[in-house]
Amino acid sequence: MIFGITLILLSIIAVPSLLLSKKPNAKELLEKIEPYQGWIGLIFCFYGVWGIVFSILNLGWISTFPIWWGTLLAGNIIQAVLGFMLGFSLINKYVLSKNEMAIEKAVILREKLAPKQGKLGLIGLCVGVWMIVANILFF
Repeated sequence: MIFGITLILLSIIAVPSLLLSKKPNAKELLEKIEPYQGWIGLIFCFYGVWGIVFSILNLGWISTFPIWWGTLLAGNIIQAVLGFMLGFSLINKYVLSKNEMAIEKAVILREKLAPKQGKLGLIGLCVGVWMIVANILFF
């Protein structure tokens, strides 16, 4: 359930235009979060990568809980990608700063993913809600 809740929170941060159209006073909250957006993205990126590793370590769940396992893997992939997109500047600064080739590949990946951030955020909201529902249904 924690994976679903964190994915929903990350998706809300990644889709500010949708949030602003629904709640006009949300702009103040988003402005308060903006200086920390890189750190939030970095933490969620590593948390998503850990979730992917966790899914792979629990590969045996495919035989007993296939829908839950697929949901867990999909949610964590989305979380890692959204976290990467939000924390890109800090990832470049602290993780990739010593390897020029890795920086170039990360920039190319970021350029490909940037136009899809809004759609990925909406998918993240849906998958996050489904993760919570699936956790209740299957456990």
